[in-house]
Amino acid sequence: MLAKELIAAGLDSDEARRTLAILQSEKSHEARWMEIAKTVLRPEHPFEVHQLLFRGAYADWDESQNGPPPCWIPSPEDIDDSNVGPHLNDRDFAAFHAATVQDAEWFGSLLLEVLRIKPSTAPTRVLDLKAGAEHPVWFPEMQLNIGLSCFAGRRLSKPAIVWAGEASALQSMTLAELQAQAERVAWGLHDAGYRSGDAVAIDMPMTCESVVIYLGCVLAGCVVVSIADSFAPGEIRTRLQISEAKAIFTQDVILRGGREIALYQRVIDAEAPQAIVLPAKDSLSVSLRTGDLAWQEFLPSSPRPPFPVPVFEAEALTNILFSSGTTGTPKAIGWTHLTPIKAAADGWGHHDIQEGDVVCWPTNLGWMMGPWLIYASLLNGATIALYEGIPSGSDFCRFVEKAEVTMLGVVPSLVRAWKNGNATQGVDWSSIRAFSSTGEASNPEEMHWLMAQAGYKPVVEYCGGTEIGGGYICGSRVQPQVASAFSTPALGLDFLLIDEEGQPVDNGEVALLPPMLGSSQALLNRDHHSVYFEGMPCGPRGEILRRHGDQITAFPGGYYRAMGRVDDTMNLGGIKVSSAELERASAVQGVKECAAVAVSPPGGGPSQLVIFVVRTPDSTSSLDTLKENIQIRIRRELNPLFKVHAVQEIDTLPRTASNKVMRRVLRERVVHG
Repeated sequence: MLAKELIAAGLDSDEARRTLAILQSEKSHEARWMEIAKTVLRPEHPFEVHQLLFRGAYADWDESQNGPPPCWIPSPEDIDDSNVGPHLNDRDFAAFHAATVQDAEWFGSLLLEVLRIKPSTAPTRVLDLKAGAEHPVWFPEMQLNIGLSCFAGRRLSKPAIVWAGEASALQSMTLAELQAQAERVAWGLHDAGYRSGDAVAIDMPMTCESVVIYLGCVLAGCVVVSIADSFAPGEIRTRLQISEAKAIFTQDVILRGGREIALYQRVIDAEAPQAIVLPAKDSLSVSLRTGDLAWQEFLPSSPRPPFPVPVFEAEALTNILFSSGTTGTPKAIGWTHLTPIKAAADGWGHHDIQEGDVVCWPTNLGWMMGPWLIYASLLNGATIALYEGIPSGSDFCRFVEKAEVTMLGVVPSLVRAWKNGNATQGVDWSSIRAFSSTGEASNPEEMHWLMAQAGYKPVVEYCGGTEIGGGYICGSRVQPQVASAFSTPALGLDFLLIDEEGQPVDNGEVALLPPMLGSSQALLNRDHHSVYFEGMPCGPRGEILRRHGDQITAFPGGYYRAMGRVDDTMNLGGIKVSSAELERASAVQGVKECAAVAVSPPGGGPSQLVIFVVRTPDSTSSLDTLKENIQIRIRRELNPLFKVHAVQEIDTLPRTASNKVMRRVLRERVVHG
């Protein structure tokens, strides 16, 4: 590589000379790259320059021996200053991870200490396995209300939430104000006749008020029912019926991109129970049903004493979330007062969320990352940053700068929108210490671009599930990070990769190794054993294995990449949905039968939805018309965010001897033609 090539690519003469000196030095590949990344490259350099110098630094890197080259390598200071740094021997994260798996008593006690969990009754121990690994008892005899731990013993004057709407000024709320407002909600629930154990739904955008309501429900002892604000009435109705919700918090409309989207009307159409309705603006823009309450009418008008917060056994329900299965009806997954400890532990150990950090992750309480954001932030002493608008444009990127976000969570489709729309131009993201990516498979080029926007900060890849309460496979801020790759199992758990015969492989289905703190042990509307354990082989040492459904590939160097789902549940834009739900919505006129599959595009990235259709004999519609009709119906009946990538015609659907559709064959047909 010559200086004139570098200058032609976009470097000035001084930058080109410094780069050549680094590339010609005797330093390791990793040291050369990080010096270039930190002392030469800037976000405003064309991304092609970043790629060129990355390839130059790793020009003779042996990927077959070392795995893919890392985009970020922690310095000794990065490791020592991390949350886990004081607990590492010789900065060995792998040994620390192994200890968290092998010594649950030590690790569980450590989590209670570092997360400042405040039980009213201390546990007798951390883990009781008398009933076996499938039925562990964590923190036996401990009593607590996890909501109290968000406030008790913490600096109440610090900001708890900062937020802004589209093109509006930044606002903030202290932890003391958040506690007072949450207790006000708890009193409002009490005055309205709701008691501990009652299921109360929230169908709202992720706003300051929705966080207040969520924590108010938890402090009141109610069980939050999480419903995404994008759901159609039928999906809302299903979740309300499964959870037996007695009330629902919602908004009159959603303000997004200069539009008003009806929300309360969808709740009415879902035949919801009593609704407490918040205004999106200064006052309500709708008339309420008889028996429904306006937000200001619901809240107590006079000052009240501190709310008498009830406490529970650790395994008592605090939140019901939903994850699609393969039968078309969503699985109802209960989060207990322990599940937030798992979420916050991942934030502590992998995302390195520290006291005073500002955490932003565009999400919704209908998905697990909404509650995750609340607990991973507050239990680690950090501030929640909320943007009340569409996060795919430059206004959101400026919000991240104004809020001085230190940990920014993403889904890969957002990163693609920022990159393609040049949304980060002129934005200073130097406050960011780490990114994290979850929800769908990411693309290495786009994740490299994202790291570059903050002067090369790591992207902590994060994959897990609602039923886990967090991740099973992650990155970390104390290990080298490869773009779009994981570097470790999550702290406190481990997994195997197995083939169809149950044998360990480097590219296979994930089999989790229980016990795992915070993971589900029951489902409200399914048999938990049959969903997660029945039919699973034993591990090589006779271990009980838990089904998950992801396919993962292991690479040299200790890295992993996600390859999608091996079962019939797919992930579209960060939202899990079953093939059966999509196929039911795709049964438009002219379609005799159909099958939905999700396929990763060449080079990686978010899954694309492909619908295979068998036509009826009288069908005359073109494939384009069928695709349009299917798209309209899927968006109307399931989710307006779902996009049909392609519709392919097929004479007959491939089936097994037991008449099950062989979706793997269809996926291979898309990939290989």
